[in-house]
Amino acid sequence: MAQHKIVRGGQVITSTAVVEGDVLIDGDRIAGIVAHGADGWADAEIIDAAGCYVFPGLIDPHTHIQLDTGIYQTSDDWQVGTMTAAFGGVTTVVDFATQFPGMTFRQALDARLDEAKPALIDYGFHMMVTDLPHDPEKARAWLAELRDMGVPSIKLYTTYRPNYYADDALFLHTFRAMPRDMIAMIHCENDSIVSDATARLVEAGRTTWVSHGIARPPEAEVEAIRRMIYLSKVAGAAIYIVHCSTDESIRTVAEAKQDANRPALYCETCPQYFWLNDGRYNSDNAEKFILQPPLRPRDWMVDLLEWNDALSGVVTDHCDYTLAQKREFTEFTKTPGGLPGLETSFQLTYTYAVEEPRYRVDVGTPLALPELARLMSTEPARIFGLYPRKGAILPGSDADLMIYDPEPEVVIRAAEQHTVAGYTPYEGFKVKGRVRTVISRGDVLVHEGQLHGEPGRGQFLHGTPFTPLAG
Repeated sequence: MAQHKIVRGGQVITSTAVVEGDVLIDGDRIAGIVAHGADGWADAEIIDAAGCYVFPGLIDPHTHIQLDTGIYQTSDDWQVGTMTAAFGGVTTVVDFATQFPGMTFRQALDARLDEAKPALIDYGFHMMVTDLPHDPEKARAWLAELRDMGVPSIKLYTTYRPNYYADDALFLHTFRAMPRDMIAMIHCENDSIVSDATARLVEAGRTTWVSHGIARPPEAEVEAIRRMIYLSKVAGAAIYIVHCSTDESIRTVAEAKQDANRPALYCETCPQYFWLNDGRYNSDNAEKFILQPPLRPRDWMVDLLEWNDALSGVVTDHCDYTLAQKREFTEFTKTPGGLPGLETSFQLTYTYAVEEPRYRVDVGTPLALPELARLMSTEPARIFGLYPRKGAILPGSDADLMIYDPEPEVVIRAAEQHTVAGYTPYEGFKVKGRVRTVISRGDVLVHEGQLHGEPGRGQFLHGTPFTPLAG
């Protein structure tokens, strides 16, 4: 394999600019960007990017590969999950290690590192915290040790009794114990609202999939976000709100960020929340759309073009349950929640935010390409301690690149996906463009629909301590 490569003829998209240039790759690192056709290495392998965009490799900081909730288990593994990511242009995932009760953080991380050995792309972890010592000093020491293991981020839940749920007292305890160079990701749904709505539906015998969205109303998400914003300010903790499913959720975060005296605050959304609505629960295949938070009514849906400035990521919350698992029960209370999305995320976001606004008068101004790079690569890398190794096209950065051809008209089909799910929630959707080439640490991993990487080449990324973003 050539030591030197030149990605030639494309438009290079960074989080701040569009550059007409060629990207030089020296081994596994970026050497620089030069003018098109400038002298390079005589021995270089040329990778054609003419007519294409060259993005930094995509980073998805919210995936659930080979997930074990203690109740459900997805049917994929790390080879399948990271292969799926690679075909979608994703060169890094930050997944989750679950600290089941009685486990130390080291035991939880080691278990996930062992599972991730077949990975084709690089990966990091957040820690799902379920068992923190009550003693403040011990809790602080545990979290500091976790940070030093290369895991500067934790995950907490305001719902999901009994396995993940934390009450407000536990949130305050954890926030106060967190070193200031760590950040907490939070799944926000008011558990009392969800539990009450679910109990009323069950009592009325309304347990089919059509009731899933009703059981988890948007108000439950918004209330929990407001509460977590307040509690994190009281305790002085940096937080990151995951999978915002409504405009009101993102507006709430945006307004809170105007407070210059509060700790760092970020949020993300997912393509399902700006592409799909709760009408899917009335369809014949509603099981394909069961997830938490659920799809929302049209007037609650996320408008990415309005709120992109307030967001720090467009992620997937990828979860690869099979159709058989989704159809085992017809009650929404028993159906595992989660959708596959790693392979289609960029196509959907690019089409929604860049292509469609060019041709439709009923949507906003197209998203600038650097904003797409920021949301799907650079800012996640910065928040979770991976920048500038990841998320950048800079000298010394890992040579992770995604070459995207914007011209093809593509229809999404489950038969062409690489998940084990056996379905895609976007079946038949028309999108613009396709991933042509994916490069991971200088290796051509995917090219023209063919996989070239070998399982096990992925590396664990030791995240550096959290630093608030400027501005």
